[in-house]
Amino acid sequence: MILRMKGVVQPYAWGSKTFLPELLGTEPTDEPQAELWLGAHPSAPATLDGRSIDEVIAADPEGVLGKASVEEFGPRLSYLLKVLAADEPLSLQAHPSRQQAEEGYAREEKAGVARDAKDRLFKDDWPKPELLCALIESEALCGFRSPSTTYALVAQLGAFRTRELLAPLADESVPEPERIEQVFSKVMRLEDPESYVSELRTAANSLDAGSSDADVALLADTVRRLSDPYPADPGVLAALLMNRVKLQPGEAMFLDAGNLHAYLHGAGIEIMANSDNVLRGGLTSKHVDVEELVSILDFRPIADDRIEPEPVSPGVVRYPTPATEFALWRVSPSGSSVDVPATESGRALVMVEGSITLSSEGSEITVERGQAAFVEAATAAAASGDGTGFLAGPGL
Repeated sequence: MILRMKGVVQPYAWGSKTFLPELLGTEPTDEPQAELWLGAHPSAPATLDGRSIDEVIAADPEGVLGKASVEEFGPRLSYLLKVLAADEPLSLQAHPSRQQAEEGYAREEKAGVARDAKDRLFKDDWPKPELLCALIESEALCGFRSPSTTYALVAQLGAFRTRELLAPLADESVPEPERIEQVFSKVMRLEDPESYVSELRTAANSLDAGSSDADVALLADTVRRLSDPYPADPGVLAALLMNRVKLQPGEAMFLDAGNLHAYLHGAGIEIMANSDNVLRGGLTSKHVDVEELVSILDFRPIADDRIEPEPVSPGVVRYPTPATEFALWRVSPSGSSVDVPATESGRALVMVEGSITLSSEGSEITVERGQAAFVEAATAAAASGDGTGFLAGPGL
């Protein structure tokens, strides 16, 4: 069957007040609307034709999700599809691998830490790899930059105390990941981060952007953007170590376990494993456990986390990742008819432009911009129309 899907809007403080209302065709309020959740996460399950998605899955797990998905993940939806809209920076955060999640969850369960406790780190025993595909120009901090490059940029910025703090980054006799870990660990344990952040903000504000290296100017912009709302947060210093990535509409990046990241602004389709395991590293009022965060981070420097979409058929591209819990396709029939991918899996489709008609065995549903649908695993479907939607399924 093809079922109409209705998600849940999450009103986090960093969200946009306009993007999701415009997408969903609702009246904006003065409250931020940060994410539209389209999945079966216990804190905000979607509905299918008015019934809870969990109820629909429980009635026929293999028919809804597919035999391979049930065998691999059990009778649960393995992915969570979202539309994310950020006007303000999110917290610095990273997610554990499957082994780290299983061990951390078991440890906290044994210790009797309440699952809703503010200092609970592992809400479940799943990893949380994720992918973001931009719908508008979007920016993020993502992964660690080459340590030597970071040190050179900070030196040009002119924040002398901070440069001394980061001096181990320039020691080329030490492997790059070890340099980054050493400095990150020191930064996150500072007793007086406010004095360093203040120095950085002063240096950034006095920088002559017109005569500065473009990368130094971008670093200064990052400092200004983060230090105003977080003047005493060591996360501002941690951000110096990270790549800043700009995504144009249709571009995507993949964030694997251990990747420290923070979305700065923008909007996009986000898909992830159906987990709530988040270890934060600053730019937040929520609990930060430095020891646990350091233990799960991947300190290897990376240049860019962008991924290139791969054509599947006319009107369909896939964003490839190594994740088994999810896969993402962009579907744009352009007036023709295309087969909906992942025929033997339960799939969720959310529309971002125009409309698409899903048809199967004589029945059809038209999905307009901002609407969503769910195609059960036992259903082969075709899509036609002049719209663009994003389709989620397991990555098996």
